[in-house]
Amino acid sequence: MTNNHQFTQVIFEMLNKYFDKNAEDIFQNSPLLQYLNIKTKSANKGSKSRPSLGNHYALYVLVEDYINKGFYNQKNYEDYEGARFSDLLRRQRELPFGEKLQNHALNHRLNMEFTKYFPTLGQKPILRDLETSRYWINENLLIIKVAKVNYNIAIVIKEIIDAYVNARQQSFRDFMSYCDELLEIENKDNNEAVNFIKSLLRPNVDARVFEITSYGILKTFMENKNILGLFFRRAY
Repeated sequence: MTNNHQFTQVIFEMLNKYFDKNAEDIFQNSPLLQYLNIKTKSANKGSKSRPSLGNHYALYVLVEDYINKGFYNQKNYEDYEGARFSDLLRRQRELPFGEKLQNHALNHRLNMEFTKYFPTLGQKPILRDLETSRYWINENLLIIKVAKVNYNIAIVIKEIIDAYVNARQQSFRDFMSYCDELLEIENKDNNEAVNFIKSLLRPNVDARVFEITSYGILKTFMENKNILGLFFRRAY
């Protein structure tokens, strides 16, 4: 299942870099890659996009732990004692926009959402031991078999999430730039100001910029209007 959007191209660029001609088959055989494709749609989505990074980062820190502990090149992950919850949560909060993340994605939210998209798969991304608070990434979802060859997608999963977060950071930088320009709008001539305001109402503009601009337009328009008068004139 491929629901193509702008960031899908980025995903396939990375898959092609690592897997060349097998990229498409690996994607089609990987529920985890397909899930990430769904979850990265908001990288270039419209102005009302408000993405959450909780599930991205739950997946990210477990894949990162898997790679850092050397299991990408080893075959004994089943013997691993598991990552500690406290370490995973701390790492999540070190990541961009992650400082306020809670435990929900690690404990159940990622698994629940993944199951919603793949209800018959019988696999969940996160495995955990409730008694020891130890966590594992489901390695069955990282090893993809194509033409009798096993491919490990751990590194590409991490890089896809990195690229997505970079896109969100760029969106935030654009937002700050727009805000700076809005503060200077009184210094622009009328045509320049109108064109700038129109540019802030494009479908792919950050939601916050869209809302601030819309509020400013409505406030200016309604400032000298008699709201009750308009209402009664329309009603009668």
